[in-house]
Amino acid sequence: MNVDPRLRLRHLSAFLAIARTGSVGQAASELSVTQPAVSKTLRELEDILGGPLFDRTGRRVVLNAAGTEFQRLAGSAMSALAQAQDSVRGAARRRRLRVGVLPTAATRLMPDAALRFRTAHPHCTLRVSTGPNWLLLSQLREGALDLVVGRMADPQRMEGLTFRQLYAEGIVGAVRAGHPVTGVADTDTLRRYPLILPPAGAAIHQTVRAWLVSIGAGDVIPAFETVSAAFGQRALVRSDAVWFISRGVITDGLDRGDLRALDLASPLIAGPVGVSLRAGHAPSEDMLGLVEALETEASRAPRDA
Repeated sequence: MNVDPRLRLRHLSAFLAIARTGSVGQAASELSVTQPAVSKTLRELEDILGGPLFDRTGRRVVLNAAGTEFQRLAGSAMSALAQAQDSVRGAARRRRLRVGVLPTAATRLMPDAALRFRTAHPHCTLRVSTGPNWLLLSQLREGALDLVVGRMADPQRMEGLTFRQLYAEGIVGAVRAGHPVTGVADTDTLRRYPLILPPAGAAIHQTVRAWLVSIGAGDVIPAFETVSAAFGQRALVRSDAVWFISRGVITDGLDRGDLRALDLASPLIAGPVGVSLRAGHAPSEDMLGLVEALETEASRAPRDA
């Protein structure tokens, strides 16, 4: 197997940055080079490979089928090179797992599982990253992360990945304790208060938007868009806002009594929460240990769907 002699690391670095961000401009900023330089590098790479890797939609670029496969393989190659470099430099003496965590698992499940994992695997460091669903899965696909914990993404985002369900979790309309709404929250009720909705790219964005359309509130304009536990809970307790969010993100607030879930006129659909892994990659002993810790913690407490 021969690698085209024209292929350089800069081609792979530029491609992976564009794939992660979905933007040539953002990739240029990440790489600290000019946008024309990144565009030129991408054109060179596509010329070397003999075909396009992205579909252009305005200012955004979206991986096509060839690009998705190239991201998976090129990302793995770059990850292997980095590991080889660290090994020679002596930086790989301590084992490390790189974990991406979505908001629904970041508040309780992942911290509890991490502590359990630490007891059984004291010589492995967990590097935990948070971020939007699309970014973490992109990093997982290219090998920058070893696994991602949280809600399962839409099928098109799961290409090249596998999913192992831990439990099903519902989405709630959350408000502060003492909020004026006391009965069933219908369309008219929701229109009277500021709404906080999950942004595009969040795993629950489409589910919440479809539900709003189903109750005749598809045209609602949110006051804020976030899945951040810190921002959302602070905004709720200081206002009459209603936040549509995965129950796991606000579990602590619900348990303390600071927040409560509204009685919705039509319930939202529960979705699977679990572990996403790269397809075709055998998990290491440490990865299996973390998955076991996650399964144990997920089974310890009942969850409302």
